[in-house]
Amino acid sequence: MSTNRWLEWCRELQAIAQNGLTFGTGHFDIERYRRLQEIAAEMVATGAGVDPGKLAATFASETGYTTPKVDVRGVVFRDGKILLVKEKEDGGWTLPGGWADPGDTPAEAVVREIFEESGFQTRAVKLLMVLDRDRQGHPPIFHATYKLFVRCEIDSGGPADSVETEGADFFAEDAIPPLSVMRTLSTQLTRLFQHLRDPNLPTDFE
Repeated sequence: MSTNRWLEWCRELQAIAQNGLTFGTGHFDIERYRRLQEIAAEMVATGAGVDPGKLAATFASETGYTTPKVDVRGVVFRDGKILLVKEKEDGGWTLPGGWADPGDTPAEAVVREIFEESGFQTRAVKLLMVLDRDRQGHPPIFHATYKLFVRCEIDSGGPADSVETEGADFFAEDAIPPLSVMRTLSTQLTRLFQHLRDPNLPTDFE
């Protein structure tokens, strides 16, 4: 059985449980959905080797109808090179970005992430790609995720480290360093350079 298929089952169980807890009204139904949520947490924890109690608490904190999370990635070019930051977590390089926060527009979220991770103040100018993370070849994570790649232009600032990153630099297409594949893939960068060469390309989406 593939890891992806196992994860899909766990996600589906968690979604059924969370949606049932959101819309259910009967006492016994609520108890069944709560137990289903615990089972989903136990399955994920067993497969991933993590504490089932902590995972169950994380699942229980998720409320409302289940939807994918949103990961925003800033696409910043200068002199034909693309901006990447080096992740402290795994030592790989990635497009600056992260989870979008409630209250932020997509443009605000990506501009904030670029500044926090690279030190550059930018403005968002075009949505280049909207991709389902599961279909790109990234290592699997529990949350279903949509990835938004947003072209941004530099207004000011300069390279700076952050809590999560320890380097920011621009790289040519034929000199891309080892990537943090949890976050960014070489195939994605190849397509982004195509957008650089042809600004009239429409937004890619699945």
